[in-house]
Amino acid sequence: MEKKAVRVAYGEALVKLGETNEKVVVLDADLASATMTNAFKKAFPGRFYDCGIAEANMVDMAAGMSTMGLIPFCSTFAVFAGRNYDQIRNGVCYPKFNVKFGFSHAGITLGEDGGSHQAIEDIALMRVLPGMTVFVPSDANECYQCVEAAAKIDGPVFIRTARLPSPVYDPRPFTVGKGTVIRDGKDCVLFTCGIQLEHVINAAEILAGKGIDAAVVSFHTLKPFDTELARAYTAKCKKVFTIEEHSVIGGLGDTVAPAIIGYGVETFEKIGINDEFGQSGKPADLLVEYGLTGPQLADRIAAAL
Repeated sequence: MEKKAVRVAYGEALVKLGETNEKVVVLDADLASATMTNAFKKAFPGRFYDCGIAEANMVDMAAGMSTMGLIPFCSTFAVFAGRNYDQIRNGVCYPKFNVKFGFSHAGITLGEDGGSHQAIEDIALMRVLPGMTVFVPSDANECYQCVEAAAKIDGPVFIRTARLPSPVYDPRPFTVGKGTVIRDGKDCVLFTCGIQLEHVINAAEILAGKGIDAAVVSFHTLKPFDTELARAYTAKCKKVFTIEEHSVIGGLGDTVAPAIIGYGVETFEKIGINDEFGQSGKPADLLVEYGLTGPQLADRIAAAL
């Protein structure tokens, strides 16, 4: 199966968007070759702004541009969402400005740069902001859809992208705020988001070999959240596991939990990064270290059942 990093798809999607919408401008904080906005820079040099290592200034510039009718996409590493959080909160979300944030290198699969650069809290930070739409695409095709949708939304949007190449699945129907059923099942349901989908699918396949029929549901949008779908599969399967490459505090698990209370939950377990930071290592080794590979997930889920 073809693999492509979601961050690469983000860069490609911006170029495609720029070809059809002259209002789109892109700002980056000295990381264009990593966030992949360098493709937009090459295609539209007059609509690209390298703001240097000054993320707060970048967000303020984008806020001003949005008041002029432009559609600015700000890009940097996801870990720097905290560095310019005040500007995102008070400079964009509070006045409801039309600014988009394509933040890359999220999660432990960033790899060797280590815990100081591995964003494990960015979803929690963005999800709590009033009016912020939060996208976590699972593959390149879904990233294309998220970028296109972001440009049409009137208001702030956060798109979480990853460094590690991941499988490119056939395009699936896409609606903002709606989850996607990847695999039906009746014994338990595995809710996931982002590039962790690859390992969750693998876990479901292994569980099937053990006689456990696991449903897999992926959420490309965490806000607004598809409460209806989450409740339907909770009521059907009773046993719920949330799996994410993010802290178990404030991420997918804490999005799902309040949505499904009272809908027949018999088992509920959040699987992700516990109350700790990441560490330096190769992505594959880090996934093993934090128990996020398919075989590890399958063993943990089977034991819980």
